[in-house]
Amino acid sequence: MEMNPHKVGNTEYDPRVMLKLFVYGYSYGWKSSRKLERALYHNVSFIWLLGGLTPDHKTIAEFRRKNTEALKRILRQCTRMCMELDLLDGNVLFVDGTKIRANASRTKNHTKHHYEEHLAEVDKRIDELLEECDHIDEKEKEQGAWIKLEKELVENEEYRTRIREMLNRFKEEEEKGKRRKTINQTDPESALMRSVQGSHASYNVQSVVDEKQSLIVNVDAVSETSDVNQFAHQITQAEEVTGKECKVGCADAGYADTEELEKIDRRGTTVIVPSQRQALHNPEEKPFGKDKFVYDKEHDCYRCPEGQKLVYEGKHEGDKKIAYRIPDAVVCKKCKQYGQCTDSQRGRKIVRLSQEEVKEKLERQYEQPESQEISKKRKARVEHPFGHIKRNLGMTSFLLRGREGARAEISLAATCFNIVRMITLLGGVRELMGGFMALQS
Repeated sequence: MEMNPHKVGNTEYDPRVMLKLFVYGYSYGWKSSRKLERALYHNVSFIWLLGGLTPDHKTIAEFRRKNTEALKRILRQCTRMCMELDLLDGNVLFVDGTKIRANASRTKNHTKHHYEEHLAEVDKRIDELLEECDHIDEKEKEQGAWIKLEKELVENEEYRTRIREMLNRFKEEEEKGKRRKTINQTDPESALMRSVQGSHASYNVQSVVDEKQSLIVNVDAVSETSDVNQFAHQITQAEEVTGKECKVGCADAGYADTEELEKIDRRGTTVIVPSQRQALHNPEEKPFGKDKFVYDKEHDCYRCPEGQKLVYEGKHEGDKKIAYRIPDAVVCKKCKQYGQCTDSQRGRKIVRLSQEEVKEKLERQYEQPESQEISKKRKARVEHPFGHIKRNLGMTSFLLRGREGARAEISLAATCFNIVRMITLLGGVRELMGGFMALQS
């Protein structure tokens, strides 16, 4: 945050004062700029904190909107202070995600086809308005009809610009290899996500929590509806904050993507993430499941429970998966297990990941006794901050639109959680202030 002493107009409020207002306000669950403004007149603690200053709601809202980048960095500073106070070490990190609503209605989510249809309609209406304007005599410019046409023309041109932006966003997503069904007209960076409250335009909030005292290391707001491709990215972001590589990274089965987990595993970090199969409470025992077929690495083939060989057939999904099939379908049809093992006319097929060995290694790693102990801690450690942020701070939806705004708000909320947690751990506000003073000396 920077102050411009040469700016024309009234004196700016000190950014540090405004930052205090937001951190203190969010810690009470007061996000609205109008609520914060009222508190500056009627709440003694707010009056004392700002020294009697009374910025209006527009100033408060504009400060938050224009300083999202600086607000995002607050949590980073808080995390490093926690490390200096020996409350956080960054050795064991837990990752989890939750959905928080965007400041946009789900009814504003539309398909590419919808936008294309509306663009055609708007183009047609603009052409009609231009034609009508051409027929109006210059002498009638001051009359209401001409003014009304001009206003409608401007509105339609603005609407056309917004629709083109949405279509360009669809194109950009397709170029990245992502195919989004809908894009929200109000907040294009949000996505339609399902939660216990139903389906809404939301952001997927990712949190990385330290094992030592359940303090938040890093938070992020992403547009992806699934956690599948988030593990490596979130761990790496957290390590940039702590300045060190973690020893253990732990998450639930929602992050179980072998390719993603391997990015962290190959550098020597212990990855504790169950596969989808391991996450099942009562896994169904299949007599002819994939685990009953034995892979022969030397000959690159599988052996079925009846001793028949399944040979290499080909690769799928961009070489990510390898298929093996019985070479002669007649062998399967004559087998006594036909109908239970498979009912395919082409015979039994097994699909193996190109990184199957990594997957098996991670599954064995998860089943280790020490891994199970860490995994048991995960839920208590990582769900606690989400519970505080959503219930105590009332962070069930964002006010700012766009991913940067969502990141700024969730960083503020995470900082509030860490401060409350630090007060509890150190025994009070005085002790926390004493710790801060010791760091400065």
